[in-house]
Amino acid sequence: MKGHWTSFRIIIVGFLAVIITGSLLLMLPIATRDGQGASFCEALFTATSATCVTGLVVQDTATYWSVFGQSVILLLIQIGGMGVVTLAVLVALISGRRIGLQQRSTMQEAIAAPSVGGIVKLTGFIVRTTAIIEGIGALLLFPVFYKDFGIGKGLWYAVFHAISAFCNAGFDLMGEHEKYSSLTGYANNPALNVIVMSLIVIGGIGFVTWDDIRHNGVYLKKYRMQSKVILMTTLLLLAVPFLFFYFLELGGDKWQEMSQGERILAALFQTVTPRTAGFNTIDLTKLSEAGQSLMMLLMLTGGAPGSTAGGMKVTTIAVLFMTMLSVFQRKADACCFGRRLPEDTIKYAATILLMYFLLFLTGGILISILEDLPMLTCLFETASAIGTVGLTLGITPGLGLVSRGVLILLMFFGRVGCLTLVFAAFSGTKYNPAKLPKEKITVG
Repeated sequence: MKGHWTSFRIIIVGFLAVIITGSLLLMLPIATRDGQGASFCEALFTATSATCVTGLVVQDTATYWSVFGQSVILLLIQIGGMGVVTLAVLVALISGRRIGLQQRSTMQEAIAAPSVGGIVKLTGFIVRTTAIIEGIGALLLFPVFYKDFGIGKGLWYAVFHAISAFCNAGFDLMGEHEKYSSLTGYANNPALNVIVMSLIVIGGIGFVTWDDIRHNGVYLKKYRMQSKVILMTTLLLLAVPFLFFYFLELGGDKWQEMSQGERILAALFQTVTPRTAGFNTIDLTKLSEAGQSLMMLLMLTGGAPGSTAGGMKVTTIAVLFMTMLSVFQRKADACCFGRRLPEDTIKYAATILLMYFLLFLTGGILISILEDLPMLTCLFETASAIGTVGLTLGITPGLGLVSRGVLILLMFFGRVGCLTLVFAAFSGTKYNPAKLPKEKITVG
């Protein structure tokens, strides 16, 4: 029986255990402001969204949940952001238990590390760095919230939003001003915008990239190819959408009341947050269909592997783009930074892309039929769910039970990883080295 507990199954069971535990805690009377406790469906949806660091909600976090409930949500965000396996290894280290090969292998899968060697030290580095970055983020956010909420509540808000931003979760406590308003009340606050965006990007570039930065500093040539690809693709995905939002989207008549500085901040924030944080500083329903479609693509893309972000991952898109270039140039192999990409990597990337789009489209079609809502609106919601983003056009709280169930499944698939689920299901399949005869098929 022990042999059946593969790394993939351990990761899935770990996430499920955290979600179920979180759901039970959120059902307690002490978890809600009215003292009645949440229904199982509301608790399950919220616990899944928090653990999968998504940010989609069916009840406003600030006005519905008590401080205890908000604390449970924050703990689930922290566990989901760092990874269930990371925290399990940390507990084992603190208790002095020996970390076996199985645990090291699982940890490697969970954080997308290049090898098992040094994985325990890397875990310690991840935990320390996470605590330091979130602590700095909370200290920097405190003056912003202190002005509006005072010392006690201002400190709680600073800690909550620092962790939520770093873990790319998108949960907020701004509902006391206006329900489901996210950070729209701070659209013209440069300090909050820059701090939150920085936390999102740092959390989204991945733990292995941090390790490269720690060891190699500004010497980019010494970085792993994966880190180079992540940094290069991230910069492109920040620059190009920013130009679109600033010049084409926010330059329209609907946004004339915004100053030049506010447009720059808004364009930057709406570029950063879809990958995959879930905060917003403008009314997303006012965006054009082109703007909403671009956001969907960014949500599906996500951040780096082994990071707090979700989505298909920037490396998946980069690998497919480099494969496309190799076909254009009639090269035998896809190459990047003087290295050849393995065929397995290209197969995995193509599979992930197809699986994400199938789930995203299927979920959108189902919700559109069940709720009789516009297709684009439903696709925006399903892209947000499977990309574990949390951005919404406002339909999630009003969805029926089946539609909420669809979003729960998409959030879980998006956080755990579609391939992880497939590998867990077929982990007993033996490798067969035999090959069938080859025959060409025309594509394109």
